Amino acid sequence: MEITAELSSYSPRACDCDFCHKHKAAYLSDRNGKLKIYVKNEVDLSKYQQGNRIANFLICKKCGVLVGVYSEKEGRLYAAVNSNAVDGRTNFGQETVVSPKKLSANEKIQRWQDNWFSDVKIKPY
Repeated sequence: MEITAELSSYSPRACDCDFCHKHKAAYLSDRNGKLKIYVKNEVDLSKYQQGNRIANFLICKKCGVLVGVYSEKEGRLYAAVNSNAVDGRTNFGQETVVSPKKLSANEKIQRWQDNWFSDVKIKPY
C-alpha cells in the first residue's frame, strides 16, 4: 500500500451495515495512492458480494479476516483496505461512521471512484 499523506491524517470509514459491523471493518483508501494485494493461495481467498452485488469483499478463508473490498468499473479496479487488517493501524486517525446503505448503486460506485484506491492490483504472491 502506497499512500500520499501521513497515516494519522486518514480517518478510516466504519461502514454501519450489518456485514461490515460484524467484521469490525473500517476502510482506508487514498484516491492518489496505490494498492497491491498479494494472494498466496487463491483457494484461501473468498470473494463475497452482498446487497447490490457491485462490490467484492475479500475474506481469508483460513483466518476469517476481511482484508478489503473492491469494485471493477470499465476494466479498472477501485479498492479500499480494512484498516483493522493493516499492521500499525493504531497510527490512523479516528474512525468515521458512514452509511452507504442509504446510497443508490450509482451513488456508491461514484463515491468509490472518487475516494478509493484507483491504482489496484490483485495478484499471486
